[in-house]
Amino acid sequence: MPWTNEEMADEVIQFFKPYCSVNLGIGMPTIIAERITDDLNIMIHSENGVLGVRGRPSQKTVSPTLINAGKETIAIKAGASFFDSSLSFGMIRGGHIDYCVLGAMEVDCKRNLANWMIPGKKVTGMGGAMDLVNGSKQVIIMMNHFSKNGAAKLLSICNLPFTGLDVVDIVVTEMGVFKPNGSHFEVLKLAQGISSEDLKMEMSILKN
Repeated sequence: MPWTNEEMADEVIQFFKPYCSVNLGIGMPTIIAERITDDLNIMIHSENGVLGVRGRPSQKTVSPTLINAGKETIAIKAGASFFDSSLSFGMIRGGHIDYCVLGAMEVDCKRNLANWMIPGKKVTGMGGAMDLVNGSKQVIIMMNHFSKNGAAKLLSICNLPFTGLDVVDIVVTEMGVFKPNGSHFEVLKLAQGISSEDLKMEMSILKN
């Protein structure tokens, strides 16, 4: 059975080291903040100027002034800090973010990422993605394996405009965990009951 979003988040968390810094992209990756256990002592960074995000707030603690980069309300942990965008992006560009987890429209085996626009559709902007994929020490993609029309989103080369070139380290989908290495995707793990045929990918870019 394919993994749920929560199970995908747990797979991503296994790559984190204790006491690391993590930036979570908008959408699916934000689930990770709710799944990280306190014993890991991870500091979650949001590029709008927060270090120390801690999942969702309760109804009693929710505040309209505490939001992440996707404008969702957040909770914060003890020791959290707040700063302006200049300092926040200085942290990213200075290489101080250990991991970033982003969603994607396409990833190819050359480690390229497309996650910000589809030609002909309304574009709201790239946000901090271009900085994050180049400034973070490790880039993990968390996304659905298939597009809305049922095509696999792991490709030999991206069709959509690039966000970053040669930047993706790991891809986690509901079907498994994959590592692009320049010529193909290594299958690190498949969800229980999933086979290579279920992935609907070209066998030339897939390697167990």
